Amino acid sequence: MEVSGKHRTTLVAIFADPVRANIALRDIEALFVACGAEVSEGNGSRVRVALNGVRAVFHRPHPQKETDRGAVTSVRRFLTEAEVKP
Repeated sequence: MEVSGKHRTTLVAIFADPVRANIALRDIEALFVACGAEVSEGNGSRVRVALNGVRAVFHRPHPQKETDRGAVTSVRRFLTEAEVKP
């Protein structure tokens, strides 16, 4: 799946080594939508995502807007399972 512009930059950042911890969740959610994912609100600060038959639930970080390394690793695993690669 090809994405361009800011979505491409976000995708490359997600798959960068070492794992980054400063990616804004709103950028990750925008990438999901650009890839054709269904994104919906869950309970509290949870976000449900379905893409290519793969489902996941992510937690919005607060009070900061950036994800931690563990969340980026989970997003990377989700995208890999959904066959989305940089």
